Amino acid sequence: MKFSSLTPRYWVISLAVCCVLVSTSTILIASSDNDDGVNKEAIFGPGDRKHGYDQETYVTNSLSVTARTGKQADLLQFVEQAPLGLPEMVIPDDNPITEEKVSLGRRLFFDRRLSLNDTFSCAICHIPEQGFANNELATAIGLEGRSVKRNSPTMYNVGYYSVFFHDAREDSLEQQVWSPLLARNEMANPSIGYVINKIKRIEEYEGLFEAAFDGKGPTMETVGMALASYQRTLNSGNSRFDQWYYGKQQDALTEDEKEGFRLFTGKAKCSACHLINEEYALFTDNQLHNTGHGYSVSMGKTPEKTRVQLAPGVFVNVDAEIIDSVRQTPKQNDVGLYTITQNPFDRWKFRTPILRNVALTAPYMHDGAFTSLRKVVEFYNKGGVPNELLSPLITPLNLTDKEMDQLVAFMRSLTGDNIEILVADGFAAPIGDIRSHDPNWAHDTEFKVE
Repeated sequence: MKFSSLTPRYWVISLAVCCVLVSTSTILIASSDNDDGVNKEAIFGPGDRKHGYDQETYVTNSLSVTARTGKQADLLQFVEQAPLGLPEMVIPDDNPITEEKVSLGRRLFFDRRLSLNDTFSCAICHIPEQGFANNELATAIGLEGRSVKRNSPTMYNVGYYSVFFHDAREDSLEQQVWSPLLARNEMANPSIGYVINKIKRIEEYEGLFEAAFDGKGPTMETVGMALASYQRTLNSGNSRFDQWYYGKQQDALTEDEKEGFRLFTGKAKCSACHLINEEYALFTDNQLHNTGHGYSVSMGKTPEKTRVQLAPGVFVNVDAEIIDSVRQTPKQNDVGLYTITQNPFDRWKFRTPILRNVALTAPYMHDGAFTSLRKVVEFYNKGGVPNELLSPLITPLNLTDKEMDQLVAFMRSLTGDNIEILVADGFAAPIGDIRSHDPNWAHDTEFKVE
């Protein structure tokens, strides 16, 4: 679709929908200063705060870009010595982790030149200060505003998964990295060879692959290995929960948080899928389940009108047919694992997410439908949404309001103690600003018309 062909109605509705998505985001870390005098509000969350955006009295509260200075970290420490509460990470025999690979993978992760038009990096969707996820969008938006049907999952502790993506379509980080690089609605590169050849022509990568891979240059294999090596360092444990449960520090949790843990492992049955072991807790079973949410979104009736926010305190109800008329593509029903297996019994199954750092990674579910942990708990308290394939683990919980608050309080205690280090490291990474000598058609000194 060309810009010149867009009608004014398209622009109004597109802007309105964007506003709705942004305004639903929630910053989940309170304002406080650490021992170094650094304000945490300058480190965590979107730069343009939208608290109170639904009120006419809203006042812009943007964060200072200059306050977001970074500091490169020794990332290998979080692999070589697993943080309290996490197990030793299993590293593939054919891709041992090294400082050179991690450094190279970090550069690739933040480099916008790895996209078709030099504007989009992995970190555009997996934003360090937003939990290595995206607090501002329910579902991701890729190159040139192309819609993605799913939420951007966090990268924290991603190396502990045995399957990747919400539908488990990959089983290794090395392979996983190529899907977003090649997807038209993500980084949009036309082929593997295109990416490899582009990297070979960027001066900053000269010699880096050879140093990391015993003389071997950029290939499909080495790009995947480097990116996977960096992602395996994004481990975060030693949360207040870990200090209480594994470190035996009885004052690390409040009484409400402790009661939330008892609910998590008891009445609420959360630990049936979000596993806690005696030695460590990944808070996932690495399995896929039908909770009823995917079924509801896929099979439920589309409301006749959608409430859309245009400005602070200004809302309109827009007819469904108007919204449909400006979609670039028809809305797709998401049937989860079925898309991969074609087994009808796998409809609406999605991967169990790791709950560590969950307070930082709103919105929730595979489609970002829930903007707060409380809304997630309320969904499960009702027993999900009944359907013929609903997991037998999903049943009504009969939690009281106080119990739901205690459960949320417990989940907020799962934030690791090294988050600021990992975020600051992300701020320090080069982002791949395009330069005159980089490969780009606009840098050609002579234009040929054939």
